[in-house]
Amino acid sequence: MKIATVVQARMGSTRLPGKVLADLGGRPVLAHVLERAALIAPNATLVLAIPAGPSDDPLEEVGLKAGAVIVRGSAEDVLDRYHQAAERAGADAVVRITADCPLLDPAVSSQVVARFLAGDVDYVSNIHPPTFPDGYDTEMMSSAALDAAWYEAAVPYEREHVTPFIWQRPGRFRLANVAEEVDRSSWRLTLDTAEDLERIRRIYQQLGPRGAFGLAQIIALRPTA
Repeated sequence: MKIATVVQARMGSTRLPGKVLADLGGRPVLAHVLERAALIAPNATLVLAIPAGPSDDPLEEVGLKAGAVIVRGSAEDVLDRYHQAAERAGADAVVRITADCPLLDPAVSSQVVARFLAGDVDYVSNIHPPTFPDGYDTEMMSSAALDAAWYEAAVPYEREHVTPFIWQRPGRFRLANVAEEVDRSSWRLTLDTAEDLERIRRIYQQLGPRGAFGLAQIIALRPTA
């Protein structure tokens, strides 16, 4: 099975514009996300899906440096960007990652991939319902399910958020969820605000010098859920 790991990113952000290029340990946030996303399914094609506007050109530079295939398209119709990415990679299945997750743990995301590869599903996530911290969201869908969404989704919300057309139709698509034994969904480890950025920087300052780190090391910093 050919897999594409697709990271969506944009410069525009209501609460923290340009957040994906914010400095994190001497590198842009997006570089960290792409590096971690590349480890989810090592044989997958890494794709960076970004808007076509000139303000997003700096994201392409980061993506190329990370070895990602670049797909550019509509700022609002993110579903179309994913469809383009799947076609460009010739993928049978797509892993969806967002660029506001610089603490993404490949070991967590790979659980979603493993469940998908176990078979009998069209869509797997770790967010329906969520049990992992906010910032570890991972989804994987068949290209057939993605195609159906691309062809049929007519509501702007479904086009912008990519997967609602699929997971809101359990009678049509075979769905599965990966859950953690301890519910840490209230933990905020995503990047949307200046406060989030400071929190994530503190974590990188504490754990980054030790090399690669994941959710287990963050839990050790904060042992109580």
